[in-house]
Amino acid sequence: MDERLFPMPPEAGQDESEPSSGRPRLKRPNRAQIAFRPSSLEEMVPEEHPVRLIWSFVEELDLSPLYAQILAVEGGPGQSTIDPRLLMALWLYATLEGVGSARALDRLCQEHIAYLWILGGVTVNYHTLADFRVSQGEFLDQLLSQSVASLMAEGLVSLERTAQDGLRVRASAGKKSFRGREKLQACLQEAEAQVERLRAELETDPGASSRRQRAARERARRDRAARVRRALKQMEVMEEQRAKSTRKESSRKPPRASTTDPDARIMKMADGGFRPAYNVQMDVETAARLIVGVTVTNAGVDQGQMAPMVEQEQRRYGEVAEEHLVDGGFATHHDIQEVADKGVAVYAPLPETRPVIKTPHGPPEPLPPAVIAWRERMQTEEAKAIYKQRASSVEWVNAVLCNRGLRQFTVRGLEKVRAVVLWFSLLHNLLLGHKLRQALVPA
Repeated sequence: MDERLFPMPPEAGQDESEPSSGRPRLKRPNRAQIAFRPSSLEEMVPEEHPVRLIWSFVEELDLSPLYAQILAVEGGPGQSTIDPRLLMALWLYATLEGVGSARALDRLCQEHIAYLWILGGVTVNYHTLADFRVSQGEFLDQLLSQSVASLMAEGLVSLERTAQDGLRVRASAGKKSFRGREKLQACLQEAEAQVERLRAELETDPGASSRRQRAARERARRDRAARVRRALKQMEVMEEQRAKSTRKESSRKPPRASTTDPDARIMKMADGGFRPAYNVQMDVETAARLIVGVTVTNAGVDQGQMAPMVEQEQRRYGEVAEEHLVDGGFATHHDIQEVADKGVAVYAPLPETRPVIKTPHGPPEPLPPAVIAWRERMQTEEAKAIYKQRASSVEWVNAVLCNRGLRQFTVRGLEKVRAVVLWFSLLHNLLLGHKLRQALVPA
């Protein structure tokens, strides 16, 4: 046995470049070694970490509407409730990191230091996270208005020019889940029969574990039956719309509704394909590129969406933009006249000129004054230059939201989808507002 502490130098005549015949010395992990690291969560998160910006924003929010919903109060019965500030911060930071699943967020809350820092020892499960994300739509809508109004009060944003665009986002449903009325009625009868059969088995089964499993299956069947009923109601709406359509009867496809997400519709996507989706309408202030309005519809076209968005500006801020930029799909004569009555000038590309065809019904109706003014305005170089700001504002915002994960929804239903879009919009305004305020700080 060689008891020398250090290796001896090579003997005379031996080449040092020759490999040694012994085994290589390696550093191997020892996971059984006990180590004491006296550090807190506060010390493990750097001062410039973005999670601190999220938390500072949440701390300044007025969450009294959320606190008013809590039934467990001091001196009364009930278990302590998780502070809504924690849940707000968790979902805002998760949205920033592109996390769109409550189960994935639950795992991160057990492993990732930033989420552990937010919780500070408080435990949370994915049920609570999922419910909070989609149940606070109205409150998030108010926060969106407040985020813009506060910047307007500070003089950092002025609602002079806005741009609007629609973004088709995949729904949490497959194309094969869309069925016609007859198949939907058959699915409903089958689902109700399965619920009754499972309920009868549950009442006669003496086994506790089997009873719990069948209770879970019964809940799943009830949920499916409820979705089918909603799909049948949506079918009635689509049949009314089809009856009012001016298209030829031969070109009208029979309506179909999804048993997975009854509110979703088959839409033409940006790549030219047709998939279940929602139409997310964004209204963006062109200078700071803040999101000032949000609407989610299941209409596959943008026609008729401009006037409601301008009305939303009036409702949120008590004023409307002087100029509104949209693409050609929004520019209907009715909407142009309606927003012009509110003092808004529309900037949209002119349609291709077509020859006037004489009909036995007489000459065409004269154009509304606002439409004539829009046509004259868009022929000027100044208007064409203004319209170019649409691409660098609202289309840029849509690209940013897609990069953050707004490509496919993991929730179902218009209200839940709208809540998810509001989370993305609120985070977007938070980051841009911070950037605007930092620009005023002297270097």
